Parts: sequence; structure tokens; C-alpha cells
Amino acid sequence: MLCWQYLTQAVETPSQAMRQKRVAMSVLLNDEQIEILISESEIKARINHLAKEISDTYKASDQLVVIGLLRGSFIFIADLVRRLNLPVEVDFITVSSYGNEMESSRQVRIIKDLETSIKNRDVLVVEDIIDTGHTLAQVLQIMQTRKPKSLSVCTLLNKPSRREIEVDVTWTGFDIPDEFVIGYGIDYAQQGRNLPHIGFVRRA
Repeated sequence: MLCWQYLTQAVETPSQAMRQKRVAMSVLLNDEQIEILISESEIKARINHLAKEISDTYKASDQLVVIGLLRGSFIFIADLVRRLNLPVEVDFITVSSYGNEMESSRQVRIIKDLETSIKNRDVLVVEDIIDTGHTLAQVLQIMQTRKPKSLSVCTLLNKPSRREIEVDVTWTGFDIPDEFVIGYGIDYAQQGRNLPHIGFVRRA
């Protein structure tokens, strides 16, 4: 698995002034605060690297089918596919495993299925974040029944400490600590998707 480990500080140690600036713009309706965990520039650099690795892996593929898990992956998948140097087809599947709380419900519902046939095709499933692994494991089981030629996973964020079921992940953007993250497409009770970076909700 290819990944960058990301802890609770920047790659380079920020100055005191920079640390004071690592507070996200206010996008929540309540008074909870968001602290920046991964900056916009760090995300862009990592996606460039992932796109090159994926393009090299699938350079012999007729056409890669990139499947995004909505809604959290929509910004990540848009940025990723624009950097892939190969023919791609994009489709989406919508599943739900989170309500309006800060813990996973672990109950997966398929809300919108694929429109594309993936039989005998190279498939890349793109996730925003892997937590317990239950959601992704169930999605991959469904994909396997449709007999793809190959099936791989790319996730932007990974929480290894939260894993309850093992899943095979080929590409990981960042390993992160057990914080409730928000931004770059990922929401907290449908808020905060518009943040350009990844932050975490500071618990009271």
C-alpha cells in the first residue's frame, strides 16, 4: 500500500505565526471550531503523485473505469481523474453509513447504483476516507459479483486505528489519526464540504 503518514502537525514545523493561521474558515452553523490538518497545497502535491502511480499502473489498460463513492469523494475524484494520463470512464455509487453524528452507524445502504457495466474491465474505486472498513468491504463485494478484470482501491484518507475489517487498499493519500475530519468534499452533518483543505472538528 502506497501512503503518506500524516500526524497532527505539518510536514515542516510551522512558526508560531503559521500555527495561528492553521484554523479553518468558519463553515459550521454551530460554534464548533475546525483546525487544519492537511493543507490545500499538501493535498494537491499528493494527488499529483497518486495520479502518476495510477497512470503508470494502468498504462496498458484499454480504459480505466473510475468509480467514486459519493458524496464525500466528489472533489477528490474530480481532481484525481484530471491528472490521469490515460483513457478513463467515470461513474458513481452512492452509499450511506453516517448519519448526523460523529460516529459511523456501520449500517450501509446503497442509494444509487452504477450505470456502467464493469464486466471484464479495469476498475478503480475511489474513496474519501476509510474508517472501520465496513462500507468499503461491502461495496467491493458488490463490485466483485460483476466480474471486473481487475479491482483496485484509492482512498484520500485512511484511519488505521479505527479498522475493524481488513480491506485491500492499493493507494492511500494520507494516514490520519482518529479525528473527525471535514473539508475537501467530506462533511459534518452536511456542512463543510466546501473547505479547500482537510480539517478536524475540535471537540468541546
